Amino acid sequence: MATTANSLRLCVRACSQISTLAIRPRRAVLLRRALSTTTARCSDEGAFDDDDAGTSKFYDTAGDVLKDIAKSSEENARLAQPMLERWEQLSQDEVAKLDKLTKEVIQETAEIRRPVRITKNMFWNTNEPESDMVTDEIGEDEFEEDDMTSMAHGKLEEHREYREYARIAIWEMPLLAKFAQPFRPPSRNEVLRFRYTTYMGEIHPAAKKVVVEFSPADLKDLTDVQRLKLKKLAGARYNPEKDIIKMSCERFEHQAQNKRYLGDLVKEMITAAKDPTDTFEDIPLDLRHHKFKVKPKFPKEWFLTPERKKEIEAERQRSYQLDQDKKANGGLIDGIKQIQKMQQLEPVRERVPMRVLR
Repeated sequence: MATTANSLRLCVRACSQISTLAIRPRRAVLLRRALSTTTARCSDEGAFDDDDAGTSKFYDTAGDVLKDIAKSSEENARLAQPMLERWEQLSQDEVAKLDKLTKEVIQETAEIRRPVRITKNMFWNTNEPESDMVTDEIGEDEFEEDDMTSMAHGKLEEHREYREYARIAIWEMPLLAKFAQPFRPPSRNEVLRFRYTTYMGEIHPAAKKVVVEFSPADLKDLTDVQRLKLKKLAGARYNPEKDIIKMSCERFEHQAQNKRYLGDLVKEMITAAKDPTDTFEDIPLDLRHHKFKVKPKFPKEWFLTPERKKEIEAERQRSYQLDQDKKANGGLIDGIKQIQKMQQLEPVRERVPMRVLR
């Protein structure tokens, strides 16, 4: 089998030589006679034949290929001689099968081996195959308009993402139970509260943002004057209603860098608030940045007093007693009975006016 494959390979190699087309300038026909009644003919009938007609050789069988290779050089003769001997030992049926297979291979590769003819109408050689393409343009499957739309592909990708998270929830999430820790409320020394934003399943530019909140009242090592100075240093980041200073940072690429920057900034503000050289006592606390929203409260005068509740309950009892008396005397109208009575009556047909022709 190996010998047959080698013979076929050598045969295809010999037949797959690509003929090159030489671009030949047009020759002007020079007339030796000023006036002639006969047509001009070339002196050589084969002068305009294809110059490259003999560059490619075609063989009838693989044995002819091996014989030609053996005549080229001594090394090729030494390599081709064993295969040529085995080729001569093959039967007629095997030779016919190999010849048929060789012809099929040549026919299949004819489109690839065919040279591209350059014409004058070609603009920037647009018909030539792209040499920088990863895939081969020749012989690719054509689009048969049987694929899904882009929106359907997006929906399918979304479904794959849902299934991926479902697998994580079933197989990987239970393994995290051994790392669970009981909730521990923050101590008095942990006054900073950081907040992060995570966008599941995507890379978002806002995911690097970090927000820190703290209350000046939680800083026990500061005096009242120092806390007031800290509020003045915070400026518009101080909320007087909640007594909270809120700051954020997103100038760096990672969350850890922004968190570190905010931590250092809070330390610098506390250090500046403790500086006794200037306490900012002559500067008032500016709260113009915050708008106090007045929320109306329910008036206390409108609350129900115990006496008013007793009056309402007594009125309800009197109304209930009157209904019971009417029900006993038959004066209370039963709505269900009235509906059933009206349903038993025959419907009155409305008379429709008709136009009389005169």
